[in-house]
Amino acid sequence: MKFFIDTANLDQIREAQALGILDGVTTNPSLMAKEGITGKENIINHYRAICEIVDGDVSAEVIATDFEGMIQEGEALASLNPQIVVKIPMIKDGIKACKYFSEKGIKTNVTLIFSSGQALLAAKAGATYMSPFVGRLDDISTDGLGLISEIRLIYDNYGFKTQILAASVRHTMHIMDCAKIGADVITGPLSAIEGLLKHPLTDIGLAQFLSDYKKGN
Repeated sequence: MKFFIDTANLDQIREAQALGILDGVTTNPSLMAKEGITGKENIINHYRAICEIVDGDVSAEVIATDFEGMIQEGEALASLNPQIVVKIPMIKDGIKACKYFSEKGIKTNVTLIFSSGQALLAAKAGATYMSPFVGRLDDISTDGLGLISEIRLIYDNYGFKTQILAASVRHTMHIMDCAKIGADVITGPLSAIEGLLKHPLTDIGLAQFLSDYKKGN
């Protein structure tokens, strides 16, 4: 399973990259604004900076919601760096744009997926990645992990190559549950990824080892 970090914070991206397990980055206009990154030129430069830090794919989201606008923005984003994945919304024109980009060999991430039907359309349109939002479904008392499971079944039935990128992952257990179901990728905060490091018995065992070592020296 690939690990992406969902942020626009360069320090967090560097820290995740330093762990040696980071496969890519996802971000969006909200995350950019959270870091004070506004304006087209600043956003473009920020994407370039992210690509300099990580080795893997970097999802860069279009703002346009019409076909022509998404094509124009997407082609401009894709030209920045081969690592860029054009992130497009799950709407009618978004599916059209996804098909266009897939035929041009431009990587895509269809985002804001909340049903298996939407996931099926994204795969049919040739999406590289497809992002179902686990946490946001959980927020409205809907089974986000159940959706991942449904999509996995459908994709396996027909051999779709589109990767399931579990988004809106909130915590460490989300990561583990997505791994059990068979999500290809998870994207979440650094805290959720680092949570996988932690276990009280590891801490106790290490403390005992160090204590025993000190006794013998």
